[in-house]
Amino acid sequence: MRSATMGVVAALIMLSQTVTFSQSGTPPSSATDVTSADLLTVLKNAPPDAVSDQQIRVVDMGKYNVAVGVLHRSGKARQGAISHSQITEVYYIMKGAGTLVTGGTMPDATGLAPDGQTVKVLVGPSASGTSVRNGQSRKVGPGDVVVIPPGVAHWFSAVDADLDYLVVRVDADHVLPTGYVNPLLKK
Repeated sequence: MRSATMGVVAALIMLSQTVTFSQSGTPPSSATDVTSADLLTVLKNAPPDAVSDQQIRVVDMGKYNVAVGVLHRSGKARQGAISHSQITEVYYIMKGAGTLVTGGTMPDATGLAPDGQTVKVLVGPSASGTSVRNGQSRKVGPGDVVVIPPGVAHWFSAVDADLDYLVVRVDADHVLPTGYVNPLLKK
């Protein structure tokens, strides 16, 4: 799991640096590591029977930010739908299985509070709801990758086995807190 996860993270960070160079932004002068130990430290502090989305780091790439987080979704928890106005998310499923629905509409969408942790630290301006209608359903499991553009509603309609997944967030508008480090990792 560690080598596959780190390989996905490395590939996404290298891709984001390539895009930065081509857009004439000022890229960072060194790489940022998110270790397997970082992921496990944050994951082990997630409530086992809930949905827990925790940002690990937010890195300034020049023209945009790249955030790396980790989510735990218990099959026992209520699964809500969400759509982010400005953030692209890339999911890499590390453990578990479920049905992910993307696209369509959230008929009961409500904007999230701008001063809440979800907007300020995790995903920027967003709306949430209870479900997604007329979206594309797909089964996901370990090793699967899904790219979710801004404005695309997404929802786990079923969690067959508790899910743990890495999320890379591309923040073209710098709405996430540049330089953020999860408090569990500060030494």
